[in-house]
Amino acid sequence: MTDAVQAHPGNRLEHYPVTFFAVVMGMSGLTLALHAAELAYGIHGSFSNIAYGATVFFALLIAMGYIAKALQYPAAVVAEWKHPVRLAFFPAISISLLLIATATLPRNAQAAEILWLIGMVSQGVLTIAVISGWIGARAFQTGHLSPAWFIPAVGNVIVPIAGVPLGYFELSWYFMSVGLIFWIVLMTLVMNRLIFHDPLPGRLQPTLVILIAPPAVAFVAWVRLYGEVDAFARILLNGAYLFTLIVAVQLPRMVRLPFALSFWALSFPFAAVTIASFNFAANAQSPIHKSIGSGLLLVLLIIIAALLLRTLKALRKGEICVPE
Repeated sequence: MTDAVQAHPGNRLEHYPVTFFAVVMGMSGLTLALHAAELAYGIHGSFSNIAYGATVFFALLIAMGYIAKALQYPAAVVAEWKHPVRLAFFPAISISLLLIATATLPRNAQAAEILWLIGMVSQGVLTIAVISGWIGARAFQTGHLSPAWFIPAVGNVIVPIAGVPLGYFELSWYFMSVGLIFWIVLMTLVMNRLIFHDPLPGRLQPTLVILIAPPAVAFVAWVRLYGEVDAFARILLNGAYLFTLIVAVQLPRMVRLPFALSFWALSFPFAAVTIASFNFAANAQSPIHKSIGSGLLLVLLIIIAALLLRTLKALRKGEICVPE
């Protein structure tokens, strides 16, 4: 048991982090990636159904934990909201709802619509709240900036993926526009921080993988909105591939770092570029992209398995839900 746990034996719930919702994002991404693969290969959806069940289980478990924290330790939730880094992780809650709604859509359209509406409203509110926090009275330092700041923007471009088939076309365009605008703004800020300032702290190193997610998710959303793969869609997908290659170079160094929940940032971006590859393959009849999607899916399965094992090990050792 760590010294931190010994020093705070009864306070594990108080230190239950909002970053836990990255687990739900990763498991939802796996479900959607498996579903995309099953469509590509004409396989019955048994694998994605298993992943979907696991996703719902993790979502309920993690949500109940955070609700319990909010009820028992509201000041701790406020402190997370005021934290310059963890603030960006709050939209992971609404993103999780949107992803689960997207995974639910082929199974139960009515339930998916309810989840999507709750997630969409929550995402809209959290986007305004987080951006207002960024430009409000608090002074943020360059060191506070990380790729995790993309999370609010990514959540907006997820909205059209289920929103278009559910019939919310203009709302989907609104969220797509917001997501793309803030992706461009934040990309400039984040690249400036990564190139010209100190390296990211060890716990935040895995968030580099988040660079993959905005163009990959935007590709899927754009094809839903536009109806076909056009030049802009190709730019988005190839941008996602560029960041995937950049991350692949950094990955061996990242996996040697001490484990933290921020490592779950590896999961959803890889799922997003996997789904984008299968979608491109289906729309452009490209066997090459189908093969790329298959290779990425294999990597994603390894990442998810490793993350689950390392998370269980960390929980058993009492290394999670402790003061930082």
